[in-house]
Amino acid sequence: MNKQAMENRIPEGTIDFETYLKENGSLTYWNRGASMRPLIRQDKDLFTVLPKTRGRCQKYDVVLYKRHNGVYVLHRILKVREDDYGILGDNTYKMEYGITDRDILGVMTAFSRGGKSWTSVESAGYRFYVRFWFAIYPLRKAFVAGRRLAARIYHRIAK
Repeated sequence: MNKQAMENRIPEGTIDFETYLKENGSLTYWNRGASMRPLIRQDKDLFTVLPKTRGRCQKYDVVLYKRHNGVYVLHRILKVREDDYGILGDNTYKMEYGITDRDILGVMTAFSRGGKSWTSVESAGYRFYVRFWFAIYPLRKAFVAGRRLAARIYHRIAK
């Protein structure tokens, strides 16, 4: 992890991301959960978020937002609608709607795999990953649905 990222990394146990972003101007944090796999892995990879400064976010932006129940989430925008966004984790299959600009705290600008080198969201490799990963989304969704169906059938037969 580079020196600037270490200085701006939010301390463990701190949960007020809004205040931290306002006071420090950026947030670098370890990923929690599996919803952004394979891009970002739990407890292994870091991401950096800058406060949202422009008007509306764009398709494929990865945003840090706060759900109405107070939970912080890092997911990708797939649909930009007039009043809200359709947001989905890279490893999830159900689109979440109702996330507005007021809910979005910041936009991911870079990530680090294993705390080593940093990749910008502007890089060609990252942009290729995003386009490819969502081009095959229907195949991934069908595969997961088939796998779940097979598991249900197996469990019914096994009983």
